Amino acid sequence: MPNELPTAPPPVATPCIGVCQLDPQGYCIGCRRTIDEIGRWRAMSDAERLRVMRDVLPARKHP
Repeated sequence: MPNELPTAPPPVATPCIGVCQLDPQGYCIGCRRTIDEIGRWRAMSDAERLRVMRDVLPARKHP
């Protein structure tokens, strides 16, 4: 339809899987985020969230 407004893309999902416990390095054993990243997640822009999901978390794979 020509009068329809474009829709915004959906927000970046959280990597949380509901296993919330920090390991000795300070990473959540479920999602591998730090307590700071978890606390700031809602305030982060989609670009920041994407960067964490794409670039940061894969480097923190479980041993």
